Amino acid sequence: MKLGVEAALLGRELVPGDVEVVDGSIARYGVSGGNGRGIAVPGFVDLQVNGFGGVDLMGADLEGYRRAGEALLETGVTAYLPTFISAPEEDLLAALRSVPIDTHGPRILGVHLEGPFLAKTRLGIHPPSARRDPDVRLLERLLAAGPVRLMTLAPELPGADELIELLLHRGIAVSCGHTDATAEQATVAFDRGANSVTHLFNAMRPFRHRDPGLAGAALAREDVVVQIILDWVHVAEEAAQVVWKSAAGRVALVTDAVAGAGLGDGVYLLGGFEIEVRDGVARGPGGVLAGSTLTMIEAVRNLHGLGVPLPDALAAASTVPARVVGLPTLGRLDAKLAADVVVLDDNLEIERVFVGGEARVVA
Repeated sequence: MKLGVEAALLGRELVPGDVEVVDGSIARYGVSGGNGRGIAVPGFVDLQVNGFGGVDLMGADLEGYRRAGEALLETGVTAYLPTFISAPEEDLLAALRSVPIDTHGPRILGVHLEGPFLAKTRLGIHPPSARRDPDVRLLERLLAAGPVRLMTLAPELPGADELIELLLHRGIAVSCGHTDATAEQATVAFDRGANSVTHLFNAMRPFRHRDPGLAGAALAREDVVVQIILDWVHVAEEAAQVVWKSAAGRVALVTDAVAGAGLGDGVYLLGGFEIEVRDGVARGPGGVLAGSTLTMIEAVRNLHGLGVPLPDALAAASTVPARVVGLPTLGRLDAKLAADVVVLDDNLEIERVFVGGEARVVA
């Protein structure tokens, strides 16, 4: 089967010609003949999806995952991590046990546990009652309940180093976030193997010239991926420019999407409690930010709009996040790799989406 495109993006190179798919994988690219339309780019990989299309994933059943997945596909996401914020243990265990293997939608790569081992002073929207100090036995119970792929924790907490060691031993990626860590404490965690930062600048010690904190430590290194929510609410344009100039090639776009993403203003659930989306901004009690309504294609357009070359902006939504969770063949187009493809027109509008070579969205 041919995808019917005029060119395909392989790495940073735009290769003219069509793409041929056999048994769900790319067999050939640069295929001549035909009147293809649009550019084939890697499907987007989102590391932080709390909900989408009216569905709060913390309490979702199979049908809820299907509805959220269909809405995510329309935004170009072909693989993602359902994300659960801090909650009572029984709620987290139930949510982990309810994650489906396959919904005939985007690939579910595993769960992002954002908490509960977070700093008391940097909780953001996370309920204080659900926060926990590092507890190996609690972590073991969570890992036994479902397919955890990524965990966000505060590395400065006593006992966090033991959690990091356990997670890495199980092949689970560690991201630092919701933290009051100093640069020195962050560096220790990075040296131990934590490889990313959750929503840079948000819910963490502020960057200061004599106290750069986690953000400064991450930007100063070459081996740490920084995740950013590029909706112009969580990060200002000037800050995003600084991030890109410091960390080009290791920036991962995430949406931190909540149930209201893909819909409009209104009241929705996040982790089982109510939040309000007003003028496209999600907030909880006291006006605290509560995730976002950003879509990944919007994040790509925003990054490209800063002057970032399109191949690099697309990599930030695909290749780089896949690398964070140890899946180097995901988020790429090449021979023998899975045909997870988004077809874009000249205006960066989504025309078609394929998962394993099967069309899931046709505009």
